Amino acid sequence: MKTLYVIRHAKSSWEDISLADINRPLNERGEHDAPYMGKRLKERRVVPDLLISSSAKRALATGEKIGAILNYSKEKIKTYRDLYHAEDENILRIIKNINDKHDTVLIFGHNPGLTDFVNRLTDTNIDNIPTCGIVACNIKVNSWEDIGWGKGKVDFFDYPKKKD
Repeated sequence: MKTLYVIRHAKSSWEDISLADINRPLNERGEHDAPYMGKRLKERRVVPDLLISSSAKRALATGEKIGAILNYSKEKIKTYRDLYHAEDENILRIIKNINDKHDTVLIFGHNPGLTDFVNRLTDTNIDNIPTCGIVACNIKVNSWEDIGWGKGKVDFFDYPKKKD
C-alpha cells in the first residue's frame, strides 16, 4: 500500500505586488500554519519517505516547515516546476513516476489542481482544499505506476481551522 499526503501551500503574501506569482513568500499566517500542521502530522505518527513540491516559493517553504517538524531534511525535498499550478493529469503523471521504494509521500502544490486531483483519485467531493490543508490518501497498489483515478481512499482531511 502507498500513502499520499496531498498538501496545499500555506497562506502566501501579497505584500510586494511587484513579485512574480511563483516568488511570493508565506505571510504571517502561513508561517504559523505550516509548522502547526506539521505537528498535527507528527501526532498522527507520519514518517515521510519522500517530500515533493512545486518550485513556487510558498509551496517549497510550506514543505520545508512541515518537513522540519517531521525530521525530513529540506535538502532532500524534490522540486518540480511542472507542479506549479499543475492540473490533475500532470499531478498524476508526476506521482506515477515516484520510485517504489517510497511508500509514504507528501506532495505540496496549488489549487485548483490539488483539489481536482484528490477528488478524481479518491472518488470524493471535496469543495476546496484550504491553504495548508492536508488530504491523506491510501492507495492499494504496490507500485506508484499503478495508481489511477478512483483507486485511492481518503484517510483524513485536515486543515488549520478545522475543529477536532
